Amino acid sequence: MAIQTRRERERAERERLIVTAARELAEAEGWDAVTTRRLAAEIEYSQPVLYSHFRNKDAIMAAVAVRGFEELAAALRTAAATATAGDVRARVAAVGEAYTDFARRRPALYDAMFTHRVDLAFATPEAPAALQEGFGELLKAVEPFAAEDDDAGLLTETYWAGLHGLVTLMRSGRLPEEAHGRRLALLTGHFAPHRDAD
Repeated sequence: MAIQTRRERERAERERLIVTAARELAEAEGWDAVTTRRLAAEIEYSQPVLYSHFRNKDAIMAAVAVRGFEELAAALRTAAATATAGDVRARVAAVGEAYTDFARRRPALYDAMFTHRVDLAFATPEAPAALQEGFGELLKAVEPFAAEDDDAGLLTETYWAGLHGLVTLMRSGRLPEEAHGRRLALLTGHFAPHRDAD
């Protein structure tokens, strides 16, 4: 039993090493630089060891994405908690700022989560818990603004799409960076107008 537990710990540690190395390499040089050969050299294991954990680069990228969703959910939760108690508009604004800040500070991680094709289920009960938690944090911020006949999930997806669009257009140079704060305020203002949302 102790040998089995140690092996499981060692396996989990190798997986963590692989995922961390892939993420760091992607952040430094982009996802094209992340290859199994390069990762094997980075972590000082053979390629067959990598393949014993992940079937290919896409599976590694999916694992990186799941870790990213854990971090994003925590960032959104913290942002919501720091907003003025009971001020639902301040909460949605804080969550929007935290989301865009996360995307701007971690571009390669954000790409793994939202831009590159990864083998993860989205918007289904089979989605990993971290994805559901991240979306859940957005939903909690948006739900108070749902009208009686609105689908709060679809409304949240629409707000998320707005945030993602701002990030993507800014990163590609199509929108100037210096107006980001004003754009985000406009999105929040039109999405979450001043009104009682209890």
